[in-house]
Amino acid sequence: MEKLCSSCFNNQYCNNRNKNRSRRENHFKFDVIDWLSNIQSPFEEKKKIVEVKFKNDRKEFFLYFEKIPLYQGDPVTVETVESTNNKKPIEYDVGIVNLTGELVKLQIRNKNISLDSLTKKIYRKSTNKEINIWNYSKKKEYKSLLQARKFAKDLNLTMKICDVEYQGDGKKATLYYTAVNRVDFRKLIKELAKTFRTRIEMRQIGYRQEAAKIGGIGSCGRELCCSTWLKKLKTVNTNSARYQQLSINIQKLTGQCSKLKCCLNYELDTYLSAIKDFPDIHSKIYTEKGAAQCMKIDVFKKKMWFSYIKNPNTWYIIELKKIKDILKKNKKNKIAPPLEKLSTINAIQNTKLTYK
Repeated sequence: MEKLCSSCFNNQYCNNRNKNRSRRENHFKFDVIDWLSNIQSPFEEKKKIVEVKFKNDRKEFFLYFEKIPLYQGDPVTVETVESTNNKKPIEYDVGIVNLTGELVKLQIRNKNISLDSLTKKIYRKSTNKEINIWNYSKKKEYKSLLQARKFAKDLNLTMKICDVEYQGDGKKATLYYTAVNRVDFRKLIKELAKTFRTRIEMRQIGYRQEAAKIGGIGSCGRELCCSTWLKKLKTVNTNSARYQQLSINIQKLTGQCSKLKCCLNYELDTYLSAIKDFPDIHSKIYTEKGAAQCMKIDVFKKKMWFSYIKNPNTWYIIELKKIKDILKKNKKNKIAPPLEKLSTINAIQNTKLTYK
Protein backbone atom coordinates (compact mmCIF):
# COMPACT_ATOMS: atom_id res chain seq x y z
CA MET A 1 0.00 0.00 0.00
CA GLU A 2 1.37 3.41 -0.92
CA LYS A 3 2.28 5.65 1.97
CA LEU A 4 0.46 8.97 1.78
CA CYS A 5 2.06 12.37 2.10
CA SER A 6 1.45 14.57 5.12
CA SER A 7 -1.40 16.50 3.47
CA CYS A 8 -3.25 13.30 2.57
CA PHE A 9 -2.41 11.83 5.98
CA ASN A 10 -4.04 14.77 7.75
CA ASN A 11 -7.06 14.66 5.39
CA GLN A 12 -6.01 17.96 3.82
CA TYR A 13 -5.99 19.03 0.20
CA CYS A 14 -2.98 17.60 -1.62
CA ASN A 15 -1.52 19.54 -4.54
CA ASN A 16 0.35 16.44 -5.68
CA ARG A 17 -2.88 14.65 -6.53
CA ASN A 18 -4.52 17.48 -8.42
CA LYS A 19 -6.06 15.88 -11.50
CA ASN A 20 -5.94 19.13 -13.44
CA ARG A 21 -2.16 19.10 -13.59
CA SER A 22 -0.51 17.92 -16.79
CA ARG A 23 0.72 14.38 -17.27
CA ARG A 24 4.33 15.52 -17.31
CA GLU A 25 4.15 16.98 -13.78
CA ASN A 26 1.58 14.81 -12.03
CA HIS A 27 2.00 12.56 -9.02
CA PHE A 28 2.05 9.31 -10.98
CA LYS A 29 5.01 9.72 -13.34
CA PHE A 30 7.87 7.48 -12.20
CA ASP A 31 5.84 6.93 -9.03
CA VAL A 32 7.18 4.35 -6.58
CA ILE A 33 5.22 2.38 -4.02
CA ASP A 34 7.08 2.70 -0.73
CA TRP A 35 6.42 -0.88 0.38
CA LEU A 36 9.10 -0.68 3.12
CA SER A 37 7.78 2.51 4.68
CA ASN A 38 6.50 0.79 7.84
CA ILE A 39 9.72 -1.17 8.44
CA GLN A 40 12.18 0.49 10.78
CA SER A 41 15.85 -0.36 11.00
CA PRO A 42 16.93 -1.94 14.31
CA PHE A 43 20.06 0.23 14.30
CA GLU A 44 20.13 3.88 15.20
CA GLU A 45 21.09 6.01 12.24
CA LYS A 46 22.70 9.42 12.60
CA LYS A 47 22.14 10.22 8.94
CA LYS A 48 18.81 9.70 7.26
CA ILE A 49 18.75 9.59 3.47
CA VAL A 50 15.72 10.64 1.45
CA GLU A 51 15.16 10.48 -2.30
CA VAL A 52 13.70 13.69 -3.74
CA LYS A 53 12.28 14.04 -7.23
CA PHE A 54 12.14 17.20 -9.29
CA LYS A 55 10.76 18.00 -12.72
CA ASN A 56 10.42 15.06 -15.12
CA ASP A 57 12.74 12.15 -14.29
CA ARG A 58 15.37 14.01 -12.23
CA LYS A 59 15.90 12.44 -8.80
CA GLU A 60 18.60 12.96 -6.18
CA PHE A 61 19.47 11.69 -2.70
CA PHE A 62 19.71 14.09 0.24
CA LEU A 63 20.76 13.86 3.88
CA TYR A 64 18.20 14.65 6.54
CA PHE A 65 19.19 15.39 10.16
CA GLU A 66 15.94 16.72 11.60
CA LYS A 67 13.56 14.66 13.71
CA ILE A 68 10.48 15.86 11.84
CA PRO A 69 9.03 12.88 9.93
CA LEU A 70 8.96 13.07 6.15
CA TYR A 71 6.36 11.27 4.08
CA GLN A 72 6.13 10.52 0.42
CA GLY A 73 4.81 13.57 -1.43
CA ASP A 74 6.01 16.21 1.03
CA PRO A 75 7.53 19.34 -0.57
CA VAL A 76 10.99 19.96 0.89
CA THR A 77 13.60 22.70 0.57
CA VAL A 78 16.96 21.20 -0.35
CA GLU A 79 20.53 22.34 -0.79
CA THR A 80 22.02 23.08 -4.20
CA VAL A 81 25.58 22.97 -5.50
CA GLU A 82 25.80 26.76 -5.51
CA SER A 83 24.68 27.04 -1.89
CA THR A 84 27.91 25.40 -0.70
CA ASN A 85 29.88 28.46 -1.86
CA ASN A 86 30.06 30.94 1.02
CA LYS A 87 30.83 33.89 -1.25
CA LYS A 88 27.38 33.76 -2.82
CA PRO A 89 24.03 34.07 -1.06
CA ILE A 90 22.48 30.80 0.00
CA GLU A 91 20.34 29.25 -2.70
CA TYR A 92 17.83 26.44 -2.43
CA ASP A 93 15.69 24.20 -4.56
CA VAL A 94 12.27 22.69 -3.95
CA GLY A 95 11.37 19.07 -4.65
CA ILE A 96 8.96 16.37 -3.58
CA VAL A 97 9.91 13.43 -1.37
CA ASN A 98 9.82 10.27 -3.44
CA LEU A 99 11.21 7.59 -1.11
CA THR A 100 11.99 7.27 2.58
CA GLY A 101 13.29 4.59 4.90
CA GLU A 102 14.80 1.26 3.90
CA LEU A 103 13.80 1.44 0.24
CA VAL A 104 16.19 4.38 -0.24
CA LYS A 105 19.13 2.17 0.76
CA LEU A 106 18.14 -0.38 -1.87
CA GLN A 107 17.97 2.35 -4.52
CA ILE A 108 21.43 3.63 -3.55
CA ARG A 109 22.81 0.09 -3.75
CA ASN A 110 21.24 -0.48 -7.18
CA LYS A 111 22.75 2.75 -8.55
CA ASN A 112 26.20 1.99 -7.05
CA ILE A 113 26.39 5.27 -5.15
CA SER A 114 28.72 5.51 -2.15
CA LEU A 115 27.31 7.02 1.02
CA ASP A 116 30.36 9.26 1.42
CA SER A 117 29.57 11.03 -1.86
CA LEU A 118 26.20 12.23 -0.54
CA THR A 119 26.77 15.74 0.79
CA LYS A 120 23.62 17.67 -0.06
CA LYS A 121 21.10 18.01 2.72
CA ILE A 122 17.49 18.93 3.28
CA TYR A 123 16.97 22.25 5.02
CA ARG A 124 13.35 21.89 6.08
CA LYS A 125 9.85 21.24 4.88
CA SER A 126 8.95 23.91 2.39
CA THR A 127 7.03 26.87 3.73
CA ASN A 128 4.03 28.40 2.00
CA LYS A 129 6.17 31.28 0.75
CA GLU A 130 8.71 28.93 -0.80
CA ILE A 131 5.97 26.85 -2.43
CA ASN A 132 4.38 29.97 -3.92
CA ILE A 133 7.73 31.07 -5.40
CA TRP A 134 8.26 27.55 -6.74
CA ASN A 135 4.80 27.44 -8.37
CA TYR A 136 5.31 30.91 -9.85
CA SER A 137 8.63 29.82 -11.37
CA LYS A 138 7.06 26.70 -12.87
CA LYS A 139 4.38 28.76 -14.58
CA LYS A 140 7.10 30.74 -16.40
CA GLU A 141 8.80 27.66 -17.83
CA TYR A 142 6.70 27.24 -20.97
CA LYS A 143 6.86 30.93 -21.85
CA SER A 144 10.61 30.94 -21.25
CA LEU A 145 10.97 27.88 -23.51
CA LEU A 146 9.31 29.69 -26.41
CA GLN A 147 11.44 32.79 -25.90
CA ALA A 148 14.64 30.75 -25.71
CA ARG A 149 13.80 28.96 -28.97
CA LYS A 150 13.16 32.31 -30.64
CA PHE A 151 16.52 33.69 -29.51
CA ALA A 152 18.31 30.56 -30.71
CA LYS A 153 16.62 30.84 -34.10
CA ASP A 154 17.52 34.53 -34.46
CA LEU A 155 21.17 33.73 -33.70
CA ASN A 156 21.16 30.88 -36.27
CA LEU A 157 22.26 28.29 -33.72
CA THR A 158 21.97 24.66 -34.82
CA MET A 159 20.43 23.45 -31.58
CA LYS A 160 17.02 22.52 -30.25
CA ILE A 161 15.98 23.69 -26.81
CA CYS A 162 13.56 21.07 -25.53
CA ASP A 163 12.90 22.01 -21.91
CA VAL A 164 13.42 24.72 -19.29
CA GLU A 165 13.57 24.06 -15.56
CA TYR A 166 13.65 26.82 -12.94
CA GLN A 167 15.25 26.36 -9.55
CA GLY A 168 12.94 26.44 -6.55
CA ASP A 169 14.01 29.95 -5.56
CA GLY A 170 13.89 31.20 -9.15
CA LYS A 171 17.55 32.28 -9.16
CA LYS A 172 18.64 29.84 -11.85
CA ALA A 173 17.12 28.46 -15.04
CA THR A 174 18.46 25.27 -16.63
CA LEU A 175 17.93 24.91 -20.38
CA TYR A 176 18.12 21.40 -21.83
CA TYR A 177 19.05 21.20 -25.51
CA THR A 178 20.09 18.74 -28.20
CA ALA A 179 22.64 19.36 -30.91
CA VAL A 180 24.66 17.34 -33.39
CA ASN A 181 27.82 19.44 -33.20
CA ARG A 182 29.32 21.79 -30.68
CA VAL A 183 27.39 25.06 -30.29
CA ASP A 184 28.76 28.45 -29.25
CA PHE A 185 25.86 29.76 -27.15
CA ARG A 186 27.63 32.60 -25.31
CA LYS A 187 25.54 35.26 -27.03
CA LEU A 188 22.42 33.24 -26.30
CA ILE A 189 23.20 33.14 -22.59
CA LYS A 190 23.66 36.93 -22.51
CA GLU A 191 20.31 37.50 -24.20
CA LEU A 192 18.53 35.03 -21.94
CA ALA A 193 20.09 36.50 -18.79
CA LYS A 194 18.89 39.99 -19.76
CA THR A 195 15.39 38.76 -20.55
CA PHE A 196 14.84 36.30 -17.69
CA ARG A 197 16.94 38.27 -15.13
CA THR A 198 18.33 35.11 -13.67
CA ARG A 199 21.37 32.87 -13.96
CA ILE A 200 21.35 30.59 -17.01
CA GLU A 201 22.78 27.07 -17.26
CA MET A 202 22.90 25.17 -20.55
CA ARG A 203 22.84 21.37 -20.36
CA GLN A 204 23.12 19.13 -23.42
CA ILE A 205 21.18 15.86 -23.47
CA GLY A 206 20.71 13.03 -25.95
CA TYR A 207 17.76 12.41 -28.21
CA ARG A 208 16.47 9.59 -26.02
CA GLN A 209 16.54 11.88 -22.97
CA GLU A 210 14.68 14.49 -24.99
CA ALA A 211 11.88 12.05 -25.80
CA ALA A 212 11.74 11.06 -22.12
CA LYS A 213 11.28 14.69 -21.07
CA ILE A 214 8.74 15.65 -23.72
CA GLY A 215 6.77 12.38 -23.78
CA GLY A 216 4.33 11.19 -26.42
CA ILE A 217 2.44 8.21 -27.81
CA GLY A 218 4.32 5.34 -29.42
CA SER A 219 3.31 3.22 -32.40
CA CYS A 220 1.86 0.65 -29.95
CA GLY A 221 -0.75 3.17 -28.82
CA ARG A 222 0.68 3.56 -25.32
CA GLU A 223 2.75 6.33 -23.74
CA LEU A 224 6.48 6.19 -24.34
CA CYS A 225 8.30 3.81 -22.02
CA CYS A 226 11.10 6.30 -21.41
CA SER A 227 8.64 8.95 -20.18
CA THR A 228 6.58 6.67 -17.90
CA TRP A 229 8.52 3.82 -16.30
CA LEU A 230 11.85 3.12 -18.06
CA LYS A 231 14.66 4.48 -15.88
CA LYS A 232 17.82 3.28 -17.66
CA LEU A 233 18.17 3.90 -21.38
CA LYS A 234 20.31 1.21 -22.97
CA THR A 235 21.82 1.25 -26.44
CA VAL A 236 19.96 -0.62 -29.19
CA ASN A 237 21.50 -1.83 -32.45
CA THR A 238 20.18 -3.57 -35.53
CA ASN A 239 21.38 -6.98 -34.29
CA SER A 240 18.48 -6.93 -31.85
CA ALA A 241 16.08 -6.90 -34.81
CA ARG A 242 18.00 -9.54 -36.76
CA TYR A 243 18.00 -12.02 -33.88
CA GLN A 244 14.21 -11.64 -33.63
CA GLN A 245 13.74 -12.23 -37.39
CA LEU A 246 12.41 -8.71 -37.95
CA SER A 247 12.66 -6.95 -41.28
CA ILE A 248 15.15 -4.10 -41.22
CA ASN A 249 12.66 -1.33 -41.88
CA ILE A 250 14.05 1.83 -40.32
CA GLN A 251 10.69 3.63 -40.33
CA LYS A 252 9.07 0.89 -38.26
CA LEU A 253 12.02 0.20 -35.97
CA THR A 254 12.74 3.80 -34.96
CA GLY A 255 10.84 5.71 -32.30
CA GLN A 256 10.05 9.38 -31.85
CA CYS A 257 13.67 10.06 -30.87
CA SER A 258 14.81 8.90 -34.35
CA LYS A 259 16.70 6.08 -32.62
CA LEU A 260 15.93 2.37 -32.54
CA LYS A 261 13.07 1.56 -30.18
CA CYS A 262 13.98 0.52 -26.65
CA CYS A 263 11.38 -2.26 -26.76
CA LEU A 264 13.58 -4.21 -29.19
CA ASN A 265 15.66 -5.25 -26.18
CA TYR A 266 12.75 -6.47 -24.05
CA GLU A 267 12.54 -9.99 -25.56
CA LEU A 268 16.08 -10.17 -26.89
CA ASP A 269 17.38 -12.43 -24.11
CA THR A 270 14.58 -14.93 -24.73
CA TYR A 271 15.41 -15.09 -28.43
CA LEU A 272 19.14 -15.44 -27.78
CA SER A 273 18.60 -18.35 -25.40
CA ALA A 274 16.24 -20.06 -27.87
CA ILE A 275 18.51 -19.57 -30.89
CA LYS A 276 21.27 -21.57 -29.19
CA ASP A 277 19.37 -24.80 -29.99
CA PHE A 278 19.25 -23.97 -33.70
CA PRO A 279 22.04 -24.78 -36.17
CA ASP A 280 23.75 -22.06 -38.16
CA ILE A 281 21.26 -20.33 -40.44
CA HIS A 282 23.79 -20.47 -43.28
CA SER A 283 24.15 -24.25 -43.02
CA LYS A 284 22.98 -26.36 -45.97
CA ILE A 285 21.44 -29.82 -46.10
CA TYR A 286 21.91 -32.29 -48.94
CA THR A 287 18.93 -34.30 -50.13
CA GLU A 288 18.16 -36.65 -53.00
CA LYS A 289 16.86 -33.76 -55.08
CA GLY A 290 19.83 -31.49 -54.37
CA ALA A 291 21.17 -29.08 -51.78
CA ALA A 292 18.78 -26.95 -49.75
CA GLN A 293 19.31 -23.76 -47.76
CA CYS A 294 17.55 -22.21 -44.77
CA MET A 295 15.26 -19.31 -45.58
CA LYS A 296 13.64 -18.59 -42.21
CA ILE A 297 13.38 -19.96 -38.65
CA ASP A 298 10.58 -19.98 -36.10
CA VAL A 299 12.21 -19.68 -32.70
CA PHE A 300 9.30 -20.63 -30.46
CA LYS A 301 7.71 -23.32 -32.62
CA LYS A 302 11.19 -24.74 -33.28
CA LYS A 303 10.69 -25.07 -37.02
CA MET A 304 12.78 -24.07 -40.01
CA TRP A 305 11.92 -23.13 -43.60
CA PHE A 306 14.10 -24.71 -46.29
CA SER A 307 14.10 -24.44 -50.07
CA TYR A 308 16.15 -25.97 -52.84
CA ILE A 309 18.95 -23.76 -54.08
CA LYS A 310 17.76 -24.33 -57.65
CA ASN A 311 14.15 -23.50 -56.72
CA PRO A 312 14.19 -20.82 -53.96
CA ASN A 313 10.54 -19.80 -54.48
CA THR A 314 9.16 -22.93 -52.79
CA TRP A 315 9.64 -23.26 -49.04
CA TYR A 316 9.14 -26.34 -46.85
CA ILE A 317 8.50 -26.33 -43.12
CA ILE A 318 10.64 -28.87 -41.25
CA GLU A 319 10.94 -29.50 -37.53
CA LEU A 320 14.18 -28.69 -35.74
CA LYS A 321 14.83 -32.28 -34.61
CA LYS A 322 14.73 -33.55 -38.20
CA ILE A 323 17.16 -30.86 -39.33
CA LYS A 324 19.65 -31.85 -36.64
CA ASP A 325 19.39 -35.51 -37.67
CA ILE A 326 19.93 -34.60 -41.33
CA LEU A 327 23.03 -32.54 -40.53
CA LYS A 328 24.49 -35.46 -38.59
CA LYS A 329 23.83 -37.80 -41.55
CA ASN A 330 25.37 -35.32 -43.99
CA LYS A 331 28.57 -35.31 -41.94
CA LYS A 332 28.71 -39.07 -42.45
CA ASN A 333 28.21 -38.57 -46.22
CA LYS A 334 24.62 -39.81 -46.08
CA ILE A 335 21.99 -38.08 -48.24
CA ALA A 336 18.59 -37.20 -46.76
CA PRO A 337 15.18 -37.78 -48.38
CA PRO A 338 13.56 -34.95 -50.40
CA LEU A 339 12.12 -31.96 -48.59
CA GLU A 340 8.59 -33.01 -49.56
CA LYS A 341 8.83 -36.07 -47.32
CA LEU A 342 10.54 -34.19 -44.49
CA SER A 343 7.94 -31.41 -44.35
CA THR A 344 5.64 -31.42 -41.32
CA ILE A 345 2.14 -32.92 -41.60
CA ASN A 346 -0.98 -30.75 -41.27
CA ALA A 347 1.00 -27.65 -42.08
CA ILE A 348 1.64 -25.47 -45.09
CA GLN A 349 3.99 -27.67 -47.04
CA ASN A 350 5.24 -25.01 -49.40
CA THR A 351 4.86 -21.38 -50.17
CA LYS A 352 5.12 -20.18 -53.72
CA LEU A 353 6.44 -16.67 -54.17
CA THR A 354 5.46 -15.06 -57.46
CA TYR A 355 6.87 -11.82 -58.76
CA LYS A 356 5.06 -9.65 -61.27
